[in-house]
Amino acid sequence: MPEASPITGEFSNHKVAAVFPSTRVAQQAADGVSSALSLEAAQVQLVTPAEPHPGHKLEPESRGIWRTIVVAHVRLGIVGAVLGALVFWGLYAMGVPFVVQSWVAALLVLIGFGAVAGLFLGGLVSLRPDHDRYVEATRDAMAAGSTTVVVHAFSAEQRARAADYLRAQGGEVTSTL
Repeated sequence: MPEASPITGEFSNHKVAAVFPSTRVAQQAADGVSSALSLEAAQVQLVTPAEPHPGHKLEPESRGIWRTIVVAHVRLGIVGAVLGALVFWGLYAMGVPFVVQSWVAALLVLIGFGAVAGLFLGGLVSLRPDHDRYVEATRDAMAAGSTTVVVHAFSAEQRARAADYLRAQGGEVTSTL
């Protein structure tokens, strides 16, 4: 079993979508990538034009999106606060007059700004802007009557290998970061 991401708490942060003109060709590519890369059955999904709920196959961990949001915000908020404290100690050690003379205010402000910056970053991570292209490619394929092979990779290396394999099979590949 793969380890969850330390930032999002998700198991599969890397995704690949390969669009094929027919379901038959897509099924062959899905079977091929699954066996070639020794992927688990749940890691490879087919999204056909008639799929009633494609979101479940595109983002299978979406039922835990609130968990992802909370984990990302809490962890990155804490990291930001710690970085703010480190900046304070660096400025204090350098003897910056405002920091030395009003060390409590400076410490609180820098920790506060660091925490807010971490929370903003947590929001960006939770939005998953890298998933937009992946989801849109699949929805466009469905509208055009094409079938998409979706691979939920557990690592960037596995994502790259899956993308290369599906591209070699003639798929129009889109992937996340």
